[in-house]
Amino acid sequence: MKIRPAKLKDLPEILEMNEASVPHVSSVTHSDMESFLEQAQPFLVIEEEGELAGFMIVLQKGLDYKSLNYGFFCTNYSDFDYVDRIVIAEKYRGKKLGTALYDHLIKHSDKKMITCEVNIKPPNPDSMEFHKGLGFKKVAVQETSGGEKSVAMMIKRL
Repeated sequence: MKIRPAKLKDLPEILEMNEASVPHVSSVTHSDMESFLEQAQPFLVIEEEGELAGFMIVLQKGLDYKSLNYGFFCTNYSDFDYVDRIVIAEKYRGKKLGTALYDHLIKHSDKKMITCEVNIKPPNPDSMEFHKGLGFKKVAVQETSGGEKSVAMMIKRL
């Protein structure tokens, strides 16, 4: 297993992995991924057996990012790493690679907390169990898409 910063050449594979995980993460364009590559601190990939096995995109407060969920954390907290998305390719799930990405983030973060959201509607019970197991606590529920979607707003204090 190897964790490293994402590179421009990784984006097509990352985008494919992202789209395979919709609706648990939102669909994005290649241009969106390029913006994440420029703004995320960090934008990590994890490799297993020489293949990209997953990625994590982390944002800080103050970016021009039009996301209601990101906006919630910016409005309510001042010092955080926001995990916009974490995706592990299906063939590598259950191998603790998501835990490894979070461990890496926690070890290198200088923030007071890590924040994220987990889908409640449509439900993502695996992600909820995973995040609770890492010590994340639900602090709010936010509805989006006119009530068609809702997410648990989660924080882990460091």
